Amino acid sequence: MKALITGASSGIGQDIAYYLGSLGYDLILVARNKAKLQEMQKEISTNVKIIVADLSIESKLKEVYVLCKNENIDILVNNAGFGACGTFDEIDLNTEIEMINTNIKAVHILTKLFLKDMKKKNSGYILNVASSAAFEPGPLMATYYSTKAYVLRLTTSIYEELRREKSNVVVSCLCPGPVDTNFNNVAGVKFSIKPLTSKYVSEIAIKKMFKKKLIIIPGFKMKLAVFFSRFVSTKRLAKMVYKIQKKKIGNRREK
Repeated sequence: MKALITGASSGIGQDIAYYLGSLGYDLILVARNKAKLQEMQKEISTNVKIIVADLSIESKLKEVYVLCKNENIDILVNNAGFGACGTFDEIDLNTEIEMINTNIKAVHILTKLFLKDMKKKNSGYILNVASSAAFEPGPLMATYYSTKAYVLRLTTSIYEELRREKSNVVVSCLCPGPVDTNFNNVAGVKFSIKPLTSKYVSEIAIKKMFKKKLIIIPGFKMKLAVFFSRFVSTKRLAKMVYKIQKKKIGNRREK
């Protein structure tokens, strides 16, 4: 049994790696931080290979696939991603393009390439990591929210295609709320509510994935928030999210 995990050097990706390793899975870990990957390689008891790659670069995505296509991957976890906070016109365009490439293009390409292989053998799991942000408009984090909405819609669409084909390949989308990871530092935000631990979210994600759950939302409070957001108008929801994000920016500037 073998799993390929992107964004594996920290946060949810790292904890998914440790958890799958504890379940006996051999691992292929992909991230930009070579030192951290090497450290994980020593700590995990199963066979671990590492690939150092920047997944915002399309050629690197294809290199990852070429290196892994004959590895008989049972689980693909598309976790690599990051965010940035600020008004749409304020955030650096190059940062946004890198975000789109990492959060969307990498997920799209790797899902497509490995899904083809999984369909041929009629088995496998794909876990795409989105966010509760996928369900809402995202003023002050417009690009990030939009990328996660793409991941959610892509995954749910593929799910229905596979269901109609009666395929044994499983696709799931993880949509956590606030999680205590390095994402907060990269995005430059501080959450207004207590985040869940990455370890908890990671274990829930894998357990639900194995149960063939399509949309995985860890935490009862976040499930409620997503449910009730369906009954709020888009304009009103955007106003609410703006106020929340504004507090995050305030927290960031107070540091």
